[in-house]
Amino acid sequence: MLIGLVGKPSCGKSTFFKACTLADVLIAAYPFATIKPNHGIGYVKIDCIDKELGVQCMPRTGYCVKGKRFVAFDLLDVAGLIKGSSEGKGLGNQFLDDLTNADALIHIVDASGETDAGGKETKKYNPVDDIKMLENELDLWYLRILNKVWKSFSKKIQGEKKNFAQAIALQFSGLKVNEMNVNQVILKGRYDVSKPANWDDKELLRFAHDLRHVSKPMIIAANKCDRPDAFENIKNLKKEYPNLIIVPCSADSELALRQASNAGLIEYIPGEEDFKIKKELSPKQKQALESIKKNVLEVYENTGVQEVLNTTVFDLLKYIAIFPAGANKLADSKGNILPDCFLLPETSTALDFAAAVHTDLAKNFVKAIDVRTKKAVGKEHKLKNRDGIEIITR
Repeated sequence: MLIGLVGKPSCGKSTFFKACTLADVLIAAYPFATIKPNHGIGYVKIDCIDKELGVQCMPRTGYCVKGKRFVAFDLLDVAGLIKGSSEGKGLGNQFLDDLTNADALIHIVDASGETDAGGKETKKYNPVDDIKMLENELDLWYLRILNKVWKSFSKKIQGEKKNFAQAIALQFSGLKVNEMNVNQVILKGRYDVSKPANWDDKELLRFAHDLRHVSKPMIIAANKCDRPDAFENIKNLKKEYPNLIIVPCSADSELALRQASNAGLIEYIPGEEDFKIKKELSPKQKQALESIKKNVLEVYENTGVQEVLNTTVFDLLKYIAIFPAGANKLADSKGNILPDCFLLPETSTALDFAAAVHTDLAKNFVKAIDVRTKKAVGKEHKLKNRDGIEIITR
């Protein structure tokens, strides 16, 4: 799974990325500080199943703190997008094409209104315009890709009477478009797929918009929520875009808390509403932490960064977390207890899980066993979030 971070220059994308990954990236108060995409590992937070099973887990990837398991996924931070990016302005084509493999997008919006459309310092800017701009540029990105082949492609589909959804999915698989995506768009948008060659520019743009929304769903991270005008701006964003998921967040605060935790100054679990001071702090450190507590945690209950990640994976993409585990032996061959956890679509079956762990497990699948109930289930058994499953092979 790959999640892409998008937004205009200086909106806080690189800070958000660093807060999630603690990677060493350039954070600068000027536009286009990021040119090449930054790859890193983000984590969703779930309740681990170890305590239910009376053991202490030993994660091979990710980590576990006080019963909270952090499960890894790929995170990508691309350079800032501006009006005209879909036409190549500001190397926009390159930055957009970096997102082709993304399963979902997190749009980092500067909710403070303190940066203009180009990322330069200003006052009283309306963040609603940033969503309008990015939505339009992403639609035009899809339209550009469609237009490259549409004239000959649509005539071929129409003339040979090919399955429209199948043909579109095959042609645009590079954007992670699948047949189910296309069928969703056709059904919801009531497109006449019997004569796609007759579609005008308006219809093609509508199709590009709908296809993009389905194949690259997006959440809004309303960043810099602790700034003076942010609270009202976030209310306006939610009013203007009631169908979008909008989560207030402070990437600066989350980064500061994670760095303080790593330095052993505080005890902090990402996504929690408070932290505990462990060592004596300097006056500057104490003031910074008190500001975070007063202006972020007490207002919004958390910094919002972990909430954005969890909401993207579990609510937007509708994934579930599954633990591979033996029904009677919870450790792997090296003695690591519950070392792994997989993120899978919510429609996944026991056979899908076996394939995700290793293709040979799916090929030789006999049955699966639920570690809680110790009951055997078949390959079509639909999995639930936080299931522990053992795969039995022949």
